[in-house]
Amino acid sequence: MQPDEALQLLRQGAAQIISEAELREKLALGRPLRIKLGADPTSPDLHLGHAVVFRKLRQFQDLGHEAILIIGDFTAMIGDPSGRSVTRPQLSRDQVLANAESYREQAFKVLDPARTKIVYNGEWFSQMRFEDVVRLNSRVTLQQMLQREDFRERVDQQHPIHAHEIQYPIMQGWDSVMVQADVELGGTDQLFNILVGRDFQKQEGLAPQVVFLLSILEGLDGVKKMSKSLGNYIGVNESAPEMFGKIMSISDELMGRYYPVLLQRELPAAMHPLEAKKQLGAEIVQTYHSAAAAQKVVEEWNARFSEKRLSGADLPLFQAEPGDAVTVVTAAYAQSFSLTRSRTEVRRLIEQGSAQLDGVKITDPKATLSLQPGQILRLDKTHAVKIG
Repeated sequence: MQPDEALQLLRQGAAQIISEAELREKLALGRPLRIKLGADPTSPDLHLGHAVVFRKLRQFQDLGHEAILIIGDFTAMIGDPSGRSVTRPQLSRDQVLANAESYREQAFKVLDPARTKIVYNGEWFSQMRFEDVVRLNSRVTLQQMLQREDFRERVDQQHPIHAHEIQYPIMQGWDSVMVQADVELGGTDQLFNILVGRDFQKQEGLAPQVVFLLSILEGLDGVKKMSKSLGNYIGVNESAPEMFGKIMSISDELMGRYYPVLLQRELPAAMHPLEAKKQLGAEIVQTYHSAAAAQKVVEEWNARFSEKRLSGADLPLFQAEPGDAVTVVTAAYAQSFSLTRSRTEVRRLIEQGSAQLDGVKITDPKATLSLQPGQILRLDKTHAVKIG
């Protein structure tokens, strides 16, 4: 593919590229570029928010370039402060290494192993003397660090910034020198860190890496970024029904955001929102499972909801405790679908007639539900459980 054609393809879904002219020059070099992505294994699971950058990395691979996946076994023990209002809890090295094994497995659901080089930044940071650390720190100023928006906000709000957090962008920047990255991928919150890498490369006499930023994916709540700690995520390793069900639970407004970020195309204007959501869910399931799994979950969803044949559907079992309608429905969301619904939100759904027990609408949020094994409790138009 010619450089202009490749650039046109790659810029799809990009939030910012610094700069497109530099990227085109690198694409014209006639050699595979080294595309860097750093991943800190702070938890054992990847979610669709992580997958946004992994899929862009795969796109570079499909054009013949090499993916350099840096597992931050050292940086994960610090924790990236980007976009954080409080200090991340520090992990032990054993926790980080255990998470890293899971990361590798999940990353290859997207990446081509033949064109992926995995390195651990502990390979160079563990060899550094304290003198080396001091010299590296001397290359940046405290004023530079405090220009970061997240750090400025903490200062304004009198929240602490610990000294080890200031090391993070320095370490991420040095990673780019060590792997001689041509391009570094990251979310929009990574701009500062990746620019530090450009500066370090220039100081080392290397060609500066291109900054390639992608949009950050909002979680299921449509407010905060997707995060396992916030419970608003869709995991790459989740089952096909669970993955599809979570997609079907999002708002129509959020669906309009997920289409360009996850599929790199706009929401079909002429398609009914419900059908568009099914299509989105099916494509996500196909990507991380298979076409057969995607077809099965759509058919199963139609059996549960569109065709209203819930009694014969394979619904999640819910072991209900006695309680009022709001308490029971809230617990069913949490236990059966890992979805956090506030009592106020559930009360509104019940009052609107969304909840049903064996086809009979529940309209009183305070009503005590007498539940028996085998009954079908519909929570809303896309979620239902069978009483166990």
